[in-house]
Amino acid sequence: MKFLDQAKVYIRSGDGGGGAVSFLREKFVEFGGPNGGNGGRGGDVVLECVDGLNTLIDYRYQQHFKAKTGTHGMGKQRTGADGADVVLRVPVGTQVFEDDNETLIADMTEVGQRLVLLSGGNGGFGNAHFKTSSNQAPRHANPGQVGTEKWVWLRLKLIADAGLVGLPNAGKSTFLAAVSAAKPKIADYPFTTLHPNLGVVSIGERDFVLADIPGLIEGASEGAGIGDRFLGHVERCGVLIHLIDGTQDDVKLAYQTIRSELAAYDERLAEKPELVVLNKIDAIDPDALKEKLKVLKKASKADVLLVSGVTGKGVDQVLYGVIETLDAEKAAKLEAARRKVEPNWAP
Repeated sequence: MKFLDQAKVYIRSGDGGGGAVSFLREKFVEFGGPNGGNGGRGGDVVLECVDGLNTLIDYRYQQHFKAKTGTHGMGKQRTGADGADVVLRVPVGTQVFEDDNETLIADMTEVGQRLVLLSGGNGGFGNAHFKTSSNQAPRHANPGQVGTEKWVWLRLKLIADAGLVGLPNAGKSTFLAAVSAAKPKIADYPFTTLHPNLGVVSIGERDFVLADIPGLIEGASEGAGIGDRFLGHVERCGVLIHLIDGTQDDVKLAYQTIRSELAAYDERLAEKPELVVLNKIDAIDPDALKEKLKVLKKASKADVLLVSGVTGKGVDQVLYGVIETLDAEKAAKLEAARRKVEPNWAP
């Protein structure tokens, strides 16, 4: 299945059915009177968050969605049936934007979540509705209310606990394949990964979801390379794993390039907890490794973890670091929520 994380679709709710103009005509009923029924309501356009989907590829082949029109009213005060709704099923993490692609309508984050994007038009009243003591034979009825229409953008942001970021060929796909059952494409050239990959990582008795994001280069925020459009997939991550290729000459520049692109995309993304990891240590001379580790520690002002995605050395240390960071973030959020409810509360 191809990965598609953005789609533009046209939606239209159903028109309401028209009311009926009808009079009772039966034998032995001298004054039948009006008996036109009301029209049925038009169908709604509903967005539903479902399990088992991780792409918007369905909306690549169908972009127009129209709910059904309500059935017109009939004689004998029979109300028309409501029009059928049209349901857009989307994966968890889908956001809905207006046509300007900036105004957020909804953020679907839980399975089973439903939202009515457009309501169907109301059905019109039949002539029986207008009968009064002074107008006992009305000969008019209301038409159904016209439905509404618009274009919307669907944008998918994968929900993962941790995200892998780094320059092309930093070894992100190799790392993901080493720690999970995911099988991303791995090759000896830049931009091997063209779309995000997800893997479930098990360490000890804990599981978490890890996302591999296509590599960034300098100027990605301005469209260089494949741009920064996939960075939205790590906005929901609790921690970032910043992989740096230890075989390149300037590890400091590699680190600063990614940090600059993260900040250019979103300051909040640059402020996320980060694990700095020097990768491919199996291919580095010990003396050179020592010098690069020193340079990277100074540039990042953080502890640097040493890893080899090929041999598996140091991988568990990174995974336990992810678990520890996620737990710390969760505890901090719970404490903040508690303080909001009870300002004098102390742990």
